[in-house]
Formats: sequence, C-alpha cells, structure tokens
Amino acid sequence: MTLAPRPPRPPRRLAVPDGVTVLHADDALLVLDKPAGLLSVPGRGPENADCLSARAQAIHPDALIVHRLDMGTSGLIVMARGAPAQSALSSAFAKRLVHKRYQALVAGRPDPAQADAQGWNEIRLPLIVDWPNRPKSKVCFETGKPSHTRWRLLAHEQRCGIEAARLELEPVTGRSHQLRLHLQAIGHPILGDELYADDVTLDAAPRLLLHACLIELPHPVTGERLRFESPAPF
Repeated sequence: MTLAPRPPRPPRRLAVPDGVTVLHADDALLVLDKPAGLLSVPGRGPENADCLSARAQAIHPDALIVHRLDMGTSGLIVMARGAPAQSALSSAFAKRLVHKRYQALVAGRPDPAQADAQGWNEIRLPLIVDWPNRPKSKVCFETGKPSHTRWRLLAHEQRCGIEAARLELEPVTGRSHQLRLHLQAIGHPILGDELYADDVTLDAAPRLLLHACLIELPHPVTGERLRFESPAPF
C-alpha cells in the first residue's frame, strides 16, 4: 500500500531581529545577510508584509530582488539597485556565473564513498513542484526538471541526542527547495525542516539548519568578480 504524502507543516515563527544586515552597498549592488524566519519577499496578507526586500527598500528605495532564500534559511542574498543592475544580475544567475555555497546540519551520516579528489559527492535527481502539496516539491523521473547538487562532509556532530553531519553544499542548478529535498531523498533530511524532515529530525533543532554562507558573482556594472562570506550561526 502506498502511503499518502505528509501534508506540509506550518512554518515555525521565529523571533527576527529588527533592521537589515548590509555587508556591501554601492550604486548597483547590495549584499544582505538574512536571518532565519524572515521572508525574502512579501507573502500573502498584511501579517506577511515584513520581509528582507521591504526592509532593504526602506534604506535604498531602488533595491530590487534578484533571487530568494526560503523563510527558514539564513544567509547571503544579493539585491540590485535599479533595473539595469537587476537585468545584469539576473543574466549572471541564468548563465551560472553566480556560485553559491551553503552549510547544513543533516540527520545521520551520509556516505562519502563516491567522493571525488576534493571530497565532493553528487546528487542528480529531477524535481518538480508537488502541486497538491504546495509549497512542497518532489522527485519525479517522468516530469521533473534536471537538478544537480554537490555536497561535501565537513564534520560529524551530535544534536539533541541524534547523530548529525555538517555538510557543505553547492547547488549547481537552482530548483525550488533543491537542497532540502535532495538531502531528504538520499535519507539525510536537514535538521529542523518543517517540509521534508521526519518528526525526530524536525524536533532536533528550533529552526531549519541551512545557511547560505558564500556567494561569488560578477559586479553588475564593472564585471569584477566579488566574493562574500557569512559564517553559519549554528
């Protein structure tokens, strides 16, 4: 018998500090450090109006969104200042000229036996939005879009009595919930993940333990290669 998929759990409401952490600002580019629990863009209803983009626009009215992080994910986001910079940055993302790295704590001990000489392992599973269970996505070999994640083991840890592993992650493609779903699909969900973790893994952390810790990109005006980092807060 096939079990029906678990419906999405409601997101946990976290205490979010006021203001916005700006790591870089110039006439064309903002680099921000988003806290966990803050939306990247406004959600539905007035209760979801507070978000990183609105806070940034209160300081820089010309700030425009280029990419997003899930509400539970913390870390680095870039925003453009003005439409020409937004177009240039969007093009850089589309051409895969932007490189991102994340850290996560996952349940269990992923097997790095297939790692390359630098320690990187591959996950290639096609993903598509799971419309009956939105906002979740799912692995689907018939209709899913090719999706590629690289992961590297950093350390083994214990969290709330369960074995965990700290991983460095690199999303080669950028599908919705790609890192969260790829890790769950190989049997190692991220601690604190309301959408994809089992109850024990969810309860092992007060938030989703996923952080965007590095981004490299070409400046939208000069083309200079820039690199920004933010250490994982967990």
